[in-house]
Amino acid sequence: MKIKFYQLGIMVCCLLIAWYVPGEQDNAKSPEVRKTPSVDGVELVYSISGSNEPALVFIHGGFADRSFWVNQMEYFAGKYKVVAIDLAGHGDSGKNRVKWDMESFGNDVCAVLAREKISKVVLIGNSLGGPVALEAARLFPGKTLCVVAVDTFHAFSEQDQGEKEYFKSQAAAYRADFSGTMKKMVKALFHADANPGLYAQVEQKMLKGTAEIAAKMMESFATYDETGVFKKDTHPIRCINGDLFPTEVEKNRQLHPDFDAVILPHTGHYPMLEKPELFNRHLEEIVKTSG
Repeated sequence: MKIKFYQLGIMVCCLLIAWYVPGEQDNAKSPEVRKTPSVDGVELVYSISGSNEPALVFIHGGFADRSFWVNQMEYFAGKYKVVAIDLAGHGDSGKNRVKWDMESFGNDVCAVLAREKISKVVLIGNSLGGPVALEAARLFPGKTLCVVAVDTFHAFSEQDQGEKEYFKSQAAAYRADFSGTMKKMVKALFHADANPGLYAQVEQKMLKGTAEIAAKMMESFATYDETGVFKKDTHPIRCINGDLFPTEVEKNRQLHPDFDAVILPHTGHYPMLEKPELFNRHLEEIVKTSG
């Protein structure tokens, strides 16, 4: 049974909250915080700065929030319009949702794109944010120049019954012992010698999630055809991945010819936090060549 790495990462996507707390920075440098409802009425909160298109829209992974893109928001705001979104159930956004599936998260992104009247966008998603970006590109056609997946889309396979049972068991584990299950997942996403301060901050943040939302998200993955969505997508897909999990570039190209990946050495699940300067250089090059 092959478990896709973004699905491992969904439970524990990162946040370095010590670097950015909304409202505590110099107002002249802080992005503006705005709100808009999603399709199902959940209030979404997002940060926005800059003015030039294409817009760079940053999508976090499970149990993170928009502030873990602080290094990218600061770096790119002088050149592009930059937007970082709290998906429903995360950060400051509402939690009053019924369906916690990929399409619903994709609609969250689309709601912000529509609210800001964005006509050209590069969608950048870490972990869960990768497939969410593909959903948003599908649901909001004609706007996306490129999808940048961050430590996700490592390898694809057809989902089997064993994988479906895995997600069901993970849902049960979150309901039974949210804290213990989350701590195991955090540990799995770092190199053994990772920065202990970053590790502790990520763990602390992830433990603020809720067991029921985690469980419902796991259950939704049992029926999500990530490989099928990847194959049908028509946009350029570029990955910036760590080397903790292997990325099968040539195999992925067989499913999606316009696929490529950069692998950052000795980097775990969170390249944008672990090596922000290197990450930003690679992202800038991708944006420049995205049209």
